Amino acid sequence: MTYALGAAQALAARDDVTGVEIVTRLIDDPTLGPAYALPYEPIDAKLAVRRIATANRAYLSKEANAADRDAFAEALIAHLATAPHLPDVIHAHFADAAEVARKVRDRFGIPFVYTAHSLGIDKLHSGVGDPGMARRLAEETDAIGAADLIVASSRDEAERQLMLYPTACPTRIHCLPPGAGIAESTPTDLDAARRLIAPFLRDPDKPMILAIARAVAKKNLAGLVDLYGADADLRARANLVIVAGLRDGPDSGEPEQRAVIASLLAGMDRHDLYGSMALPKRHSRADIAALYALARASGGVFVNPALVEPYGLTLTEAALHGVPVVATCHGGPADIVATLHHGRIADPRDPRAFADAIRALLDDGIEWARCSAEGAIRSKTLDWHGYAARFVEIVRSLRAVPAASPAPTRLLLCDIDNTLTGCTAGAADVAPFLASQPTLAFGVATGRSLQEAERLLREWRMPTPRVLITSVGSEIYWRDGTRLRPDTGYAEWIDEGWDPDAFDAVVGALEGVERQPAVEQRRYKRSYFVEARGAIAAVRAAVAHLPVRVIHSHGRLLDILPARAGKGAAMKWVARSLGIAAEHVYAAGDSGNDLDMLSQVRNGILVANHSAELKPLIGRPTIYVSRRPHAGGVVEGMRAFAGRAAA
Repeated sequence: MTYALGAAQALAARDDVTGVEIVTRLIDDPTLGPAYALPYEPIDAKLAVRRIATANRAYLSKEANAADRDAFAEALIAHLATAPHLPDVIHAHFADAAEVARKVRDRFGIPFVYTAHSLGIDKLHSGVGDPGMARRLAEETDAIGAADLIVASSRDEAERQLMLYPTACPTRIHCLPPGAGIAESTPTDLDAARRLIAPFLRDPDKPMILAIARAVAKKNLAGLVDLYGADADLRARANLVIVAGLRDGPDSGEPEQRAVIASLLAGMDRHDLYGSMALPKRHSRADIAALYALARASGGVFVNPALVEPYGLTLTEAALHGVPVVATCHGGPADIVATLHHGRIADPRDPRAFADAIRALLDDGIEWARCSAEGAIRSKTLDWHGYAARFVEIVRSLRAVPAASPAPTRLLLCDIDNTLTGCTAGAADVAPFLASQPTLAFGVATGRSLQEAERLLREWRMPTPRVLITSVGSEIYWRDGTRLRPDTGYAEWIDEGWDPDAFDAVVGALEGVERQPAVEQRRYKRSYFVEARGAIAAVRAAVAHLPVRVIHSHGRLLDILPARAGKGAAMKWVARSLGIAAEHVYAAGDSGNDLDMLSQVRNGILVANHSAELKPLIGRPTIYVSRRPHAGGVVEGMRAFAGRAAA
């Protein structure tokens, strides 16, 4: 509800949004209070909560809610049928809401956006048992296939987790991190937090190891208790504070919650953690903010030891309050920590390594202070107003009417990193130049994924490309109006002979070779970190008998692609698809993964900041070496080629 409320408030604050409603079930339960039985609850002039009543008005567990879903959908449709205005879009949170949104769309034609929040497929792979997993995966598969657009919270969710589902299409997936969860400023009075944990702790002034998570098995809170309990040094240095939801006692809540709480109490007893571990039963939103502040004041660390974490909103909350973090390496936290620079990631399946990561931050005051300051500063960029602005931009693409454009007679393909990006002045020259060339089709050819390519182009305010060649030439996406579509013909063509299982294990085991994170692996690309010349040669030798290509760039990035793939091959495919002759194709780049494209094009541009990997191209009559770096060099090169043609 925190996510939905934060997003809804930011959307309602926008001048281009007429109104926002949060729609949920009406619950008439005296133990919960009368607020949940209000059919309509205004929050402000443009924001309200609407509660839809069914015949069953009791509070329902997750499983029981599924039985009432059809009735809820029918009641919502009946309400909308009499409403004076239909909504422009529905944002469905979780797969059960997506099923309802799909029925509403079938009835009224209202498009819907889907946000999963927590996908089951990683929970399945993590080994956490769930008797309802088959049904959950089926519901998520249907939601992913049915949604008009999908909003993911992290690169890992957008590019890896969602793509594990057979119905996923990357052109409908947008990565949009949520805002920081707790908007209140850090409280100066820490007494509320001290009162919450004082009954549990013998020395409450020790640094705090703080964990805040729902009491579910995948959050691995019992594992955190065990690694803390087994490490006498860590126990001596810090207290462990776990906030695992609200409960009245060990027997309250749903079965999984009861099982998790029981495991935490058992761990406390097994390791004799009385006096050094706190497990409060009740807390308010203000208490959580105070706990973050107390963790910071004590020189403590926030931890997320989940076996798998789709995003990790608490990590942004910790950053907002200046608390360094140690987070699981499985899922979205790697993105958050890489963005906010406020801690480190570790594998919770290796308790010693996870404990060592916590200890390292507790011991290193300079690193602790850097992480605290970086998180507090950088987290301010993750606000709900930025989320709302991007969300509106994404939704507008559902209704936008594309402008007519003349058939292209020429094609320009540009690398992104350090070619189009790197200089704001040069980047500002690109749009006016392309506007003056109405028959020049503009595209990009990048090592980045589709979502990352679009993010960078948006950040650098680049014109919208007609075609995107991504993942080092292993994927092609065409823009049809305001939508993108994958080039399935190209994918089928490069698939011939591609068998990554034949080399992946062997290459990954070579000395000096490290697999890049799972989010960087693609259907037709395997990626590694390799720096030493000997290791590069070993990789080439290991795959020499296979129909693959090895591309090394930026000093340490190594990609293995199908033999038919690559930026050069993709460039030729795009030119043929557009009916553009080779002499009218232009390409610009700066690094080794541009080499095969620039060596095959008849009009190549090396920007002035090009790497040593491209020096062999200098002097070729097909290559223009710009005096200007980055995007300014691209424009310079295009004008130089135009001058040659005129002469």
